[in-house]
Amino acid sequence: AGVVRIKTGDHSEKFLAISNDCNNRYCYLDPYRGAQIAFAECARNLACTGARPIGLTDNLNFGNPHKPEAFYMLKECVKGLADACTYFDVPVSGGNVSLYNENPDGPIDPTPTVSILGLINQPEHIPTRWIKEDANAILLIGGLPTELGGSYYIQVEHGLKDGAPPELDLAHEQKIHNWLINEIESGKIASAHDLSEGGLLVALTEMLFSTEQTHGAEISLPEPPENSRIDEVLYGESQGRILVACDASHTDSILASAKA
Repeated sequence: AGVVRIKTGDHSEKFLAISNDCNNRYCYLDPYRGAQIAFAECARNLACTGARPIGLTDNLNFGNPHKPEAFYMLKECVKGLADACTYFDVPVSGGNVSLYNENPDGPIDPTPTVSILGLINQPEHIPTRWIKEDANAILLIGGLPTELGGSYYIQVEHGLKDGAPPELDLAHEQKIHNWLINEIESGKIASAHDLSEGGLLVALTEMLFSTEQTHGAEISLPEPPENSRIDEVLYGESQGRILVACDASHTDSILASAKA
């Protein structure tokens, strides 16, 4: 999420975070769940800056709604977004709709893009996405995946847009977002990055690069779940997962808090 500082009329400041998200492969494979994942990932991006969501706008892009399959995707995506907003108690301030997005080869994938605005209550502890010098431990919160359906890996390596998109548990998402924001506000977390497109290995790589310098990392993975594959572990896009970087002295405290 991008973070901006707003000067208010009383000479004070507010810090806002803004994120935009949508995975159109997920929405093509399961429009209801795909739209909810777009909301969840957007809110998770805000949580990685220490922001709590306060409002949403959307940009709904679909094919010809007079065709039954296109109308079904539109209806289910809107329902998925509405249910997620209701669960998280996030109001929708407005948005726009773009229909009839088709060419001779067919319609675009359903793309209900969401933008969520969040408020940061304690700006002194805003983490970065990339690793900072004072962070020498990286922790994976949320477990290892056993899902590859709808993943970027499947598309790039095998040319497929297939399978079921990752499962989503809104209660778990809300719980992990609140936990992360509380840990950020405690000052223990220097960097945070959510796992989404590309999975664990892509998220970790993104954390190691910044505009200023590049870091390296040694990773140690626990035994993967039974019958899972290494490509699932490294590239699976299971939801509700976050990488956090901290000083090693905070590791035990953060892990204990996460388990609790």
